[in-house]
Amino acid sequence: MAGPSPPPPSPPPPPPPGEEDAATLVTITENNMHESPQTNHKSIKNYTLLLAMNYAFLFVGSVSATLILKFYFIHKGSSRWVSTWVQSAGFPVLLLPVYLPYYVFKCTERKPFSGFSSNLLIPSLVVGVFLGVNNLLFSWGNSYLPVSTSSLLLSSQLGFNLILSMIIVKQKITFKNLNCVILLTLSSVLLAIGSSHDKPAGLTRSKYLVGFFSTLGAGLMFALYLPIMEAVYRRVYCYAMVLEMQLVMEAAATVFATVGMAADGGFGDMRVESGVFDRGGGVVGYWLTIVGNLIVWQFCFVGTAGMVFLTTSLTGGICMTALMAVNVVAGVVVYGDAFGGVKAVSTVLCVWGFCSYLYGMYVKNIKQKNKSDESAVEMNHI
Repeated sequence: MAGPSPPPPSPPPPPPPGEEDAATLVTITENNMHESPQTNHKSIKNYTLLLAMNYAFLFVGSVSATLILKFYFIHKGSSRWVSTWVQSAGFPVLLLPVYLPYYVFKCTERKPFSGFSSNLLIPSLVVGVFLGVNNLLFSWGNSYLPVSTSSLLLSSQLGFNLILSMIIVKQKITFKNLNCVILLTLSSVLLAIGSSHDKPAGLTRSKYLVGFFSTLGAGLMFALYLPIMEAVYRRVYCYAMVLEMQLVMEAAATVFATVGMAADGGFGDMRVESGVFDRGGGVVGYWLTIVGNLIVWQFCFVGTAGMVFLTTSLTGGICMTALMAVNVVAGVVVYGDAFGGVKAVSTVLCVWGFCSYLYGMYVKNIKQKNKSDESAVEMNHI
């Protein structure tokens, strides 16, 4: 005789307050095929809007930060620690999008840092220090190299990004991403071969090489940062948590830079530099430059984090690399950087690679949309 049947499994615990709404805002799940066309369309619209907003942050932040940081060095700013510090010290700005939606606008039920466990806090602190080192290398490189050279050289991170993404997050290699990586990497190789004559007046060969390899190192570290963050973001269920992680990371990077400044006399350098700064009325112009750096760098890093969270680390890296061409043109227009044949070819390859990737993504999205529509029709017939 059969024994009593086992009790039915208990239902899963309910999600934290506000989790479902936040998750719907930033991702289109498989359950969308069971939703009405109006609900599915709203999810797609919200996701597209958030994606466009983050790329706008990345675009404005990347171009502005590169130009303002170069402005700082051109007009008698000289401290690498100061330029490192401003890349992260603007993190209090992130308190606004973290706390205002819940306490002021009342547009979410999720409290800030709700569900923010040690599994997110510890990686955020470690990655924050890692970013601090990356910022220091970037500052060293940008202090010696022209904007156009450093921007194109940073695109060398893309090939390493692809390899590390395969290892860390199991990124699949397709023709579109491999073709894009090859073209953008070739762009950097051509630049490295033909840029030895592109040294600013008075810059020694040794300092040029320091700037060259510092920039290359910053690019490689960032190539590692992107897939690591993609893996960490898989523990995150809403965009608000991405902003909270970014706040913690930037605070940790600021602590690293502050310790370096204190040890190397960086705070004293700020007082000296404000007195010799030769633009915008001296002291006023100097502090406006510092404040401008603080703000635009937060746009850049938030845009990067959002792109990785909403897409993949490889897509985020490709979008950043594509902006290198914009930085090249901006450096030529604003600062009169040399733009010879090698840079022209490098820029063309950069744009070509990015456009080919965009086309591949467009074709993939069309196929996925058609497949989703077919699945929705089949479900309506059941």
